[in-house]
Amino acid sequence: MVADLLQIVRPFPEPIAEMASRLALTLLNVRPDLEAKARLGWGSVNYRHPVAGFVCAIFPMEDHVSLVFEHGRQLSSPLLEGDGKQVRFIRFAPGATIPEDELAILLAEAVALRA
Repeated sequence: MVADLLQIVRPFPEPIAEMASRLALTLLNVRPDLEAKARLGWGSVNYRHPVAGFVCAIFPMEDHVSLVFEHGRQLSSPLLEGDGKQVRFIRFAPGATIPEDELAILLAEAVALRA
């Protein structure tokens, strides 16, 4: 997964690559039961839970990194942005602090929603 992550973030500026890498490691640290898989065609790292299925994905962008929750509309967190029918996201600027406790709660809620 690390090699695939590096391939995904290679075209982006170093601060974006660093933020995406930190976020990827944080998610696995907070939820070791998630399986990470790089999706080269999508340019993302997707996270699946063995029971709940697809939970979230990291998408590096030119000026930030998005953590996208497939069923984010049904989750309750002030961190989530977006107004689509289903998806919500958290935008991380380069160098931003990753709120591990809030992410742990959000991930637990996302898994419980689909399990």
